[in-house]
Amino acid sequence: MRIVRFAARGKVKYGVLEDNVVRGFRGSPFARFRGPGSTFSLDGSTYKLDEVRLLAPCSPSKIVCLGLNYRSHAEETKLPIPSVPLIFIKPSTAVIGPDGKIVLPRLYKVVDYEGELAVVIGGKAKDLPQERAKDYVLGYTCFNDVSDRVAQREDGQWTRAKGYDTFAPLGPCIETEIAPDDLKLETYLNGELRQSTRTSDLIFGVGELISFISGVMTLLPGDVIATGTPSGIGRINPGDVVEVRIEKIGTLRNIVVGLDVSIK
Repeated sequence: MRIVRFAARGKVKYGVLEDNVVRGFRGSPFARFRGPGSTFSLDGSTYKLDEVRLLAPCSPSKIVCLGLNYRSHAEETKLPIPSVPLIFIKPSTAVIGPDGKIVLPRLYKVVDYEGELAVVIGGKAKDLPQERAKDYVLGYTCFNDVSDRVAQREDGQWTRAKGYDTFAPLGPCIETEIAPDDLKLETYLNGELRQSTRTSDLIFGVGELISFISGVMTLLPGDVIATGTPSGIGRINPGDVVEVRIEKIGTLRNIVVGLDVSIK
């Protein structure tokens, strides 16, 4: 099932995408994680895809991201394989959806794309053992961990570099019926392939990540775990189009824009 969140006819709601038709939900797709008797269903409404505006497919309270979680990226950066997951958080205010604009900071110098597989948490999760972790997953989507490299170097930590508004593109849908362990992930810049890998190259897999992170903080329905980026990261500038494509999920497309003053 491909779950989408969309705006149409003056309302924002969840639905399921089937071919080029969106069928509206009654209730929330997170309902089934709330216990017996909690369900959601189709409400009978239908929309052509070109009649709706797709939004980020969930509204996370937080986005928990991974640094250095692909072997190829560790080799690219000449950094050692981490012994535990390297986590950091992006604020919910950084989230934009499909075709949303990535707005570069006023005095940006070097900002990069980072294509990633993201996990959408379905139910409240704390201190999960690894073998139960995937039971708390609603599904998977595409993510772009946009990053200001100059701020990252200046600060020595990543909150500013990763936390600008619009620096967390997410979507286009939540695919609920796939295994995340060996998916093809590609990132295109202006139609040119820049990143290409399979999620089998992840250092820490989805179950291990959920278990580790839920041991640190409570994960809430709609929270997102961005699992890290492979080799091939690169710079973006105003006018660029970035596409993150993941097998069996779809394509997250975003346009890059700048404010009135920029340093290139």
